Amino acid sequence: MLAVTFVLYQALNFYWWIVIASAILSWLYAFNIINAGNPVVDAIGTFLYKMTEPVYRRIRSFMPDLGGLDLSPLVVLFGIMFLQYLIVIYINPAIANAGV
Repeated sequence: MLAVTFVLYQALNFYWWIVIASAILSWLYAFNIINAGNPVVDAIGTFLYKMTEPVYRRIRSFMPDLGGLDLSPLVVLFGIMFLQYLIVIYINPAIANAGV
């Protein structure tokens, strides 16, 4: 059972980096540092958009409109940190004590 929580922890860690990469790429687009017409950049941007936008959309529906400031990636990162600490501090010790 600890293997399952380890895989879940690593999946959350992987998604953490996807959110970070998506935020950085959006900044690079916004400041016109990279060319969005480049097929490689476009493929990476499309992948990151498809991986993060469903989660961002749900969070944006609950958050107030702050104009041009999008805090949904920050909320996602805090949510991932919360889930990871929950796994490490509560779930793994409970599984270890249960002997499963």
